[in-house]
Amino acid sequence: MRIGSCMRFGGKCAAIGAAALLALAPLLWSGAVDAQTLRSLTERLDRLERENRQLRKEIDALKAAGPAPAKPADAPRESGGPGYVRWNPAYGYAVLDPTSDIARKQRLILDRKKRGTLAPDSVHVHGAVTAVANYQASNRADKFGYLMRHPTASNQVGKEVSEAAIHSAQLGFTALLGDWVVGHAAMLFDPEQSFGAGTNTDLERNQVQVRRAYVLFGDLARAPLFASLGKMAIPFGLTDTVNPFTASTVWHAFGGLANGAAAGYAGESLNLTAMAVQGGSQFRAANAPVKGTDVPSRLNNFALDANYTVRLGKGRTFLAGASYLHGSAYCQDFPIAHFRPCRDNNPAYDLYGRLVLDDLTLKGEFARTLDVWPGTFNPDMPRFRASRVTAFDIGARYRLVSDPAPFDLSAEFSRFVAGPDGAPWERQDQFVVGAAWFARPSVKLFAEYVRVHGFAPLNFMSGGSVRDAEGNVMMDRTISDAGARSNVFLLGVNAAF
Repeated sequence: MRIGSCMRFGGKCAAIGAAALLALAPLLWSGAVDAQTLRSLTERLDRLERENRQLRKEIDALKAAGPAPAKPADAPRESGGPGYVRWNPAYGYAVLDPTSDIARKQRLILDRKKRGTLAPDSVHVHGAVTAVANYQASNRADKFGYLMRHPTASNQVGKEVSEAAIHSAQLGFTALLGDWVVGHAAMLFDPEQSFGAGTNTDLERNQVQVRRAYVLFGDLARAPLFASLGKMAIPFGLTDTVNPFTASTVWHAFGGLANGAAAGYAGESLNLTAMAVQGGSQFRAANAPVKGTDVPSRLNNFALDANYTVRLGKGRTFLAGASYLHGSAYCQDFPIAHFRPCRDNNPAYDLYGRLVLDDLTLKGEFARTLDVWPGTFNPDMPRFRASRVTAFDIGARYRLVSDPAPFDLSAEFSRFVAGPDGAPWERQDQFVVGAAWFARPSVKLFAEYVRVHGFAPLNFMSGGSVRDAEGNVMMDRTISDAGARSNVFLLGVNAAF
């Protein structure tokens, strides 16, 4: 066997040569090479030469056949097994968290996708349960201004109430369909804040709704652009809270949810979002009349948001932003009732900021309608003129312990204003002190003390529902009460996956 011919066959020929050397080594070492041994060596070399010729034929045949066909794994995936359905508790907590990134979940999804948290061609399943126990006391019978459950006499009777209940439960998915298409949906069970009639155990209040559902287009690794179509939060204001559980009054007043189409620019510092909002009275905080009705048969409402983030160093940022909503919810005539049609739209604007300095977070927000809310004028109480609607908040949160289980302390003040000085529905203030301990990255245990001044529920806020002993409506009376005071002591847990 020639050395030159052997070199052409690479690793296989080298292996044959190595085997021959191993066979010869003991004999060469001992020097005991006799005639019998020479015959044995000759036979071995002949056998190796035959194997060498056979290998050369096989290699020539493979070269003539051309490149190997593509592997089946390179073809598009038609279906997925267990590896395609995943969950990430940290992502599940973030995407379902009702206290942060409320109006920016699309950006959150795209950021996690860019980081690699969400892999292409996979479905991430997520869910969360929030359970609470609380004690509430009021100086007015049946009037509790705490808005994390609907303030109605159907559920809060007397001057003291208490409960241990499920506040909400969520279940959703985020499906990544290739590099730039995402399907996202989340279902919500919230008997405490449902718009259904009856008590918290009434079947009408114990329904499951699709809270958000949209198709999201975008790949921030390639371009800072995105678009979404479906049911989503309206990009108006920040509406977040530093509280561990209780939502800011700004969210209660202006946090929108609607059908529509949104598009935006998601830069490192500058973020721009525009949304075409379905007309009529939407799910939350948006109403633009369609030919004098509340029928959502036109895309005649819209929202714009712009914000900019300044990076002040590692762990330090300042966010400032402004928003505009063409048709807010505050456009109905007297008497006021949810989702009623309006004669004209009432625009609103919002200014917000957030400063993060390592473990300290400070935030503030101010939102107001451009025009007065017609329904805040009661013709039977003419001394109280119609008023614009205003909401604002200021808050701070400090991370007292970072590792291994973060512990936060927070405080926030927020106000809702809907009437002139002296009106029973003038305002409702909310002050919250909270503490939160993260037993796991997706499990938050919390405690809050809440103080509420004023009682101004939106339905019939300026009058039209108080009846006398004979059942007649006394139009010069209102259920609103500026002198009402509520105190809330609350414990709870939010567990997500």
